[in-house]
Amino acid sequence: MNAQNIAIVGATGAVGVEILRVLERRNFPVASLRLLASSRSVGKTLEFKGKACPVEEVAAGAFKGIDIAFFSAGAARSREFVPAAKAAGAIVVDNSSAFRMDPTVPLVVPEVNAGDLAKHTGVIANPNCTAAILATAVWPIHQAAGIRKIVVATYQSASGAGAQAMQELEDQVRDHVAGKEIERKVFPHQIAFNLFSHNTKIGENGYNEEENKVIEEMRKMFHMPHLPIVPTCIRVPVLRAHSEAITLELDKPMSPAEARDILARAPGVKLVDDAAANHFPMPLEASGDLDVHVGRIRRDLSNPNGLVLFVAGDQLLKGAAWNAVQIAEELAKPKAMAAE
Repeated sequence: MNAQNIAIVGATGAVGVEILRVLERRNFPVASLRLLASSRSVGKTLEFKGKACPVEEVAAGAFKGIDIAFFSAGAARSREFVPAAKAAGAIVVDNSSAFRMDPTVPLVVPEVNAGDLAKHTGVIANPNCTAAILATAVWPIHQAAGIRKIVVATYQSASGAGAQAMQELEDQVRDHVAGKEIERKVFPHQIAFNLFSHNTKIGENGYNEEENKVIEEMRKMFHMPHLPIVPTCIRVPVLRAHSEAITLELDKPMSPAEARDILARAPGVKLVDDAAANHFPMPLEASGDLDVHVGRIRRDLSNPNGLVLFVAGDQLLKGAAWNAVQIAEELAKPKAMAAE
């Protein structure tokens, strides 16, 4: 890979910090690094490869000389500053929802549709975390047997709502054990010892924003604009890593043994499917892992073309930071950069 001048917008946030860690973990060829955040974070430092790196305030002029700019500061910040980064010649990898459904912006999970990167015009969108984990898990099955329909129930951790939400879960657990009153600041309902429908607005179709993102983004990445998808997204009292119960209707039958063989060899997937030990994907074990854990693979007894599986994936990694760095790794390959 060619060395790149890197900027991270939202560097002090949960995903921004993970991007920094993944760049180091992957030994990504960083020629220079610029950490950008709001004025509140100016003066802070973050460590990268043993060196303290100062955090600067994000501004339109901060992208001069940058090759790849990671944006992870929310849709409003992306809409405000992505045009400046693009104008400065940087390729933007955006973690927000700002550009995901823009038909001119590729929405990419590298294991699924890396070929779409060739169509970018300066901006590449990172999918919603739930959709990224789902796509990674079911794409190998789709390639082998074709997917007609997806029904998915998600069990989404506090990390999906950011560092403050994770802290709220920890605080509520401590307060509950201590017999104190539970305070709610981030979530509309108590998250400790509870679960509730994903805290996004319900749309006219009866699905909330998170569920509609899964539908729209999966269709875009799979290049299947009419793929039937029925998601139910739920918040659960887990600190980190999302889980998903998935039922697939396929074009042709696939046995669980065939599915295990395919998934055991699939990139970005770790097969965790030990029925004898009743050991299947768990968010506790998926946390910190770059791969999506897939298991509990079985037939849908109601449908000869049906397959059921359970997955767990780190929302901050494959659902955000790692997927973004994977995209950057593709861009940094000599052939990819030569095509720019």
